[in-house]
Formats: sequence, C-alpha cells, structure tokens
Amino acid sequence: MSEKVRIYILAKEYNLESKEMIEILNKEFSLGIKSHMSSISGDDLLLVKEYLDEIKNNSNKNGKKDDITEKKDKSKIEINIQDKKDDISNTKNNLSKKTDELLKDNNQRKKNQNNKKKQRKKKDKKKKNMNNSNNKKIINDGVIEVPESMTVTEFSNILNINSMDVIKALIKNGVMSGLNDQIDFETAELIALDFDKQIKIEEKLDENQRQRKELDYEDDLDDLVQRAPVVSVMGHVDHGKTSLLDYIRKTRVTKGEAGGITQHIGASIVNYNGHDITFLDTPGHEAFTEMRLRGAKSTDIAILVVAADDGVMPQTIEAIDHAKAADIPIIVAVNKMDKPDANPQRVMQQLMEHGIVPESWGGDTIMVEVSAKTGKGIDELLEMVLLVAEMQDLKANPNRNAVGIVVEAQLDKTRGTEATVLVQKGTLNTGDYVVSGSSNGRIRAMFDFNGDVVESAGPSIPVQVLGLSEVPEAGDHIYAVDDEKTAREFATKAAQEKREEHLKQKNSLNLDNLYEEIQSGKIKVLNIIIKTDVKGTLDAVENSVSKLSSEEVKISVIRAAVGGITESDVLLAQASNAIIIGFNIRPTIGAMQQAKETGVDIRTYSVIYEAIEDIENAVKGLEAPKYKEETLGRAEVKETFKVPGAGIVAGVQVTDGKLIRNAKIRLIRDNIIIYDGDVSSMRRFKDDVKELNQGFEGGVGLNNFNDIKVGDEFEAYNLVEIKRDQNMNKRRTQKISTEMQKQISKIIREDINDPRLTVKNIVSVTEVDVTNDLSYADIYVSVLGNEDNRKEVMEALNQAKGFIKNLIGERMRLRSMPEFRFKEDISIEHGIYMDKLIEETIEKDHENHKKFGDFND
Repeated sequence: MSEKVRIYILAKEYNLESKEMIEILNKEFSLGIKSHMSSISGDDLLLVKEYLDEIKNNSNKNGKKDDITEKKDKSKIEINIQDKKDDISNTKNNLSKKTDELLKDNNQRKKNQNNKKKQRKKKDKKKKNMNNSNNKKIINDGVIEVPESMTVTEFSNILNINSMDVIKALIKNGVMSGLNDQIDFETAELIALDFDKQIKIEEKLDENQRQRKELDYEDDLDDLVQRAPVVSVMGHVDHGKTSLLDYIRKTRVTKGEAGGITQHIGASIVNYNGHDITFLDTPGHEAFTEMRLRGAKSTDIAILVVAADDGVMPQTIEAIDHAKAADIPIIVAVNKMDKPDANPQRVMQQLMEHGIVPESWGGDTIMVEVSAKTGKGIDELLEMVLLVAEMQDLKANPNRNAVGIVVEAQLDKTRGTEATVLVQKGTLNTGDYVVSGSSNGRIRAMFDFNGDVVESAGPSIPVQVLGLSEVPEAGDHIYAVDDEKTAREFATKAAQEKREEHLKQKNSLNLDNLYEEIQSGKIKVLNIIIKTDVKGTLDAVENSVSKLSSEEVKISVIRAAVGGITESDVLLAQASNAIIIGFNIRPTIGAMQQAKETGVDIRTYSVIYEAIEDIENAVKGLEAPKYKEETLGRAEVKETFKVPGAGIVAGVQVTDGKLIRNAKIRLIRDNIIIYDGDVSSMRRFKDDVKELNQGFEGGVGLNNFNDIKVGDEFEAYNLVEIKRDQNMNKRRTQKISTEMQKQISKIIREDINDPRLTVKNIVSVTEVDVTNDLSYADIYVSVLGNEDNRKEVMEALNQAKGFIKNLIGERMRLRSMPEFRFKEDISIEHGIYMDKLIEETIEKDHENHKKFGDFND
C-alpha cells in the first residue's frame, strides 16, 4: 500500500504554510486539494516532492553564489568589517547600557505608551477624515457606496471622474442632464459601468449606528498582524470540558467549583510551541448564542468535547447546532479514552448522523482522541487548533483604539462593576475611556486570567476590567474612545435606543409575513428549527421541508431534534431569525413566554402535510393559514380518581392562565402530546364550573380518554380566525389564478385523453378568475371552431371537472379547492372574425379602386 501524507505534514516538512502548499498543489499539479487535512500518495506525492526538492536545492545554490559574489565585492567586505567593529564596541558598552535601561525602564515605558496612544488617536482621526472626504466609501471588494439619488456633480466627485466625461456618457445613453440635475441609482449604475466601476446604494444608518461604525472601522490590510485564535470548548455536561482545560492550563479550575460543573465563563491563554491560544470555557450554549444574538462573533474555533464511553447526548447535538449556526469550524475531542469501555468508533458513527463527518472517513472535521486524565492526545489537539487557525489567517490591527466584546460582567460589592473583556482589535490600556451599550467609564485597573495586574491588552487577549458605570450585557461590544464626553454621549444614545426597543414589539419573521419579506428582498434564506416526538417523523419532516426551496428563497433546517420545544430552541431561533416547527410536541411554559417576548414564531402540528402546505404557501404567497392557536392556560395533574360511569378524572392545579370548559384541551407528557380533544367534565369541589383560574384546584375529565397519570399537563387552547388584509387577499388570489391557468392548460394538453379536447379542436384557457374567499374559480376557455365544436369542448371539460380538480389539488396543495365553473370565451374568435371582415373589406375596396381607376383613364 502506497504512503499517504497529509497536506499540513508535507507543508511542515518543507517549512511552508498549509495555504501555500495547497496553492502550489492546485496551481502546478491541478490536484484539486480542498483542505489541509487532504492526503496525497503514490505518483502524485513523488512528483510533488521532486518539484519541492528541486526548488529547495536551487535556492540553496543561489544562496552560495550570492555569498561568493559578496566576498568578491570589496565594498561589502569593508562594510562587514566595519559592522564587526561596531559590534565589538557595542558589546563593551552593553553592561553600562543595561544598567541605565533598568533604571529608566518604568519612566520610558509610560512615555512610550502615551506616545503610542497619541499616535493612534492621530491615525484614527486621519482615517475618519479620509473616510468622510468626498462622501466616498469603498468596500473591501472594490464596490463604491453612493446615495440612492445624487446630482451629476456629486456622482463625478464620488467616482473621481471628470464631470464633463460623465455628462458625455449620460448623453450617449440618452439622458440629457446638467451638472446640478439629479440622477437615480439605476442611471448612475449604468454610467459607472462605462468607466469600469461598480457601485451600490449606501447603507442608511442612524446616528448611533454611524458612530458605532466609525468606532469599529475596517483597517488597512498593511496594518494587520497575526493574532491568536479564540477557542470555545462546548459539549454535554460531565463529558470533561473543564477537566480538559484543567489539564491544558495546568490549573485546578474544577476543584474550586460546585460539583465540577463550570459556573461562569472563564477565559485563559495557553502557549503551545511558541503560539498563543485563547480559550473560552462556556457554561452553556445559550451564553454562546446570546453573544451571537448581539452581533458579536466571540469565537474562531469550537472544540466539541464528546465522552468516548457516553457518546453523543442531547447537549452535544445542541452544541453542534449552535456552532453550525455561528458558521465556525469544529474540532471534535473524543475524551475519556482512558476508560475501558471507550468506543470512539461509535462516537464517530453517531456524529455522522448529525452532519459531522471525520476526516478519516472522507469528511472535513478533525477528530482527536484525548484523555483529560492521562494527557493523551492533548498535544495533537493543540496542534490541530493552530493548524485550523493558520488556514483561517486570523489577523488584527494592534495600533488603534480598542474594540472588544464583553464575555461576562458582574457587580462586586467592594470593587464595583467587573467585566471580562476579550479584545478583538487595537490595544486596551489602563486609563482608556470606554463605552459598552449604555455603560461607560474610565478603566481603573485591568487583570489577566491569573489575576495579575496588566497595563495593556492586545487582540485576542482576555482581561478583567474595572471602572464601568454599570454592568454591561454579555455579548455587548466595548469600544475605547478619545475622551469622556464621547463615551457619555454614546452611552446615552444607546440607553435611549434600548428603551425604544422595549417599547415596541419586535417584528420577527413568521409565516404570515414571510411572503412580503421575500418579495421585498429582505429574506433570501428561511431558517427552520424542527422538533418532533419520534425520530421517524423527524426524518420525514426534514426531508419534506428541505425540498420546498425555490429560486427566491432557500430553506435551511438549522436544527432537527426529538423532544419538546425549550428555551434553548427559542434563543437559537431568535439569533438565527428562524421559525420553529413542532409535531406532536408542545413548548415549555418558559419557551412560550420567551417566544412571546422576543416575537419568535412557533407553529405546532399533528399532521405533516399541513405544515408542509403552510410553509409552501407562505413561500409562494398562496393562501395563508385561516386560524391560529391561542393558548389559554396550563394545569398539572396532582392526583387521579376513578369515578364510576365517568372513568378516570384528574385532580389538577392550574399553573398558568385558566382552563375553560368549552375550549379544546391537550394532555401533554414529557412535552409530547398524548391526547388532543374536548373536556367531558370540570368541577371545583362538588360544583360544575365553566372555568378554573390560575392557582385553583379542581377535577377535569377528558372525553373518551382515561390514560391520565400524575405529573401530566393539561393545556387549554382556542382556534382564533386570522383577519386578513384585503389587498393581501387580492395578491394571493391573483397568484393562485395565474398558477391555476398554467396548470389547467397543461392538464388539458397532456393529461386528458379526450379527442374532443386534443384532436378535433384547438382549446386554450384564456383566464382564470378566483374569488377572494376561494369559493369559486371561473375558467374562461376559447375554442377555435363552429358552434358544435364549442359545445363538444364545454361538455368534455365539465365531464373532466373532477379529474382536473384532483390534479390541481395535488400540484398546488391548496387548503380548500374552489368550485370550478367553465365559461366560454368568444373574444378571440370574435377578434378573428372581425379581422377576417376587415381583410375582406380592404380587398373589395382595392378591387373597386382598380375599377374606378381604369374607368377614369
């Protein structure tokens, strides 16, 4: 068997970066290498090694030749001798210099820091002025931002083109405009193409957003330097996340925490082979997603810890979903390999079911077998982290005002507000004025992860800072500003913006407004979270939903799992702007409350095709659901009683809202729906009652159902009719009419084998008019032929009405089918008859003219 070599190992052998090696293999040998984990072998490997060895040898020879020529060059020899003399004299004075440096070190360091700060401020102001000059904003891809409407003069200034040349280009394209005339974006885009420039409409920002963008501006590529990767460690509880970090950091974090479970977000730096790695130990995936919800990308790489003896667990799947939604690379650490029942192959197989394919099985996910107890595989894990970081090419500018994110924050009785900050850009210094949301202040002190005082922190460095006016939220950005006034102004605006957001209801995505969002271009991808009662249903629903993608919108299932809808699902939906679909399951009370507050759309169904139909109709802009569910209340079963003649009656306590006698009711066990029907009886003590309010106890019987157990939950609900907008109804019915016309024409042409329709006559459907309530569809049919032909066609269509309706129902998936009414459209035939009469009249007139002409002659 021929030797196989990984790309990153080959790159290391020849002292190259993995990216450079991939570029050589694809450019010179056309091998189609996709990642650093790919392998090459056989003849390809021999050819590549020969090529690289040849380059290496040539570079060595050139180096020797250069040395020889340098020796022959007298002037260079003299320079070298002089350099050596200088080195000797420098060595003599070295001791005295070192003594002076030690004495002046503290003062000099402070001066350097102040000078650097001044330089950064000057540079920042210069960049801001450059960005604001001429209103010209250039994006990274070379596209220039322009207003939606502007004068010709403004347009020429933005593009830096002579205004007379712009006017000439306008005249060439048929637009007569002067220097002060307004031109719209479409015209400007056309003219820009003539000058080989690309433009886009500038983003409209409010004052707060504009100021935030100025503070977090894009750096020049020349100013960027390599930074350390930031790694989040995620996974199921008790799979060894903190123990793994404990071994890596050589500290005993676990022993200081209750039960060995992480109680807060820790941040630390580890040095491996001369390279720093920043670790974030997340207490849960919700905290990770909360940061992403506020627009903060806190992590570059996720390490997914899975116990080799336990396998994939519910929180493991959650971690995968959250990492995928954040679009960050995953490295799997199969932990507890020291245990006798460790089975890494089973772990790999289970991860395959959730889209994580190990590179050893042809995928692109790195898997490392480790043991937090013995230290097995730890070095390899850290090496893989650095390798993935190398491929990501992580860079930042340390010489600017700092930008970072708040990892966690708390209020200490003695020290005031403490915030753990991860610096992402620039350098944060003690004494800097900072602002984070509605919080601001001056940094009084900074501490590293060991608790030592530090004066400054650069990119990818976590520090704890003191001095903020109030406790910021985890995930908020933190900015260093020039002065206290700027910090206070920014914080005041942020506080006002926060109040306004609380006052107005968040307009989240839902199936009712989906079509309008698609049409306006706001939605290109519809994210969906699917939760079901059993695995078989989950697979069927996921496959069906994934097939509903259209040209306008792609449907992406970001999470599919078995079990009830929890607060974690709602949080993920909020961060990803997703819709939650549930089958035979119900959300928890906490999830329902959170969804109500955040505006997340939760839809639950008991029939698969109803959900598929709702999503498809929402995407296509067809009929929206006519009813929505209104939850009235929940109650917990405390005891059950057997009543003669009535069966099992549940003794319940209402925990939320109220139960109503005439409402629909569900029986829920472990968040899965066991029964959905009606209440047969409701009593409080010996009296029949119409409702039970929150906090009260009573007896409830279900209609023809006795499988009630202690701990079950009752949920009362009503179906409320949705009031639709009349204009929206018109748009939907127009789309239905257009689609129905196409389908009926196709059915007549391809699916009906009636000679009266397909052979003897030419039949066309000219129009379909569907009523707003979808009660009737008037189908206008034109037939080219005599009266007998028309009668035959109408008779054939009426006979095939049922067949056509069934096919239309299957293809368009309407919730209710309208009654078809076929009507004859004689407008085409009448038009043809009139054209014929006109032609005959013109011919006769031409003949008469000819005759009269001959007579006059």
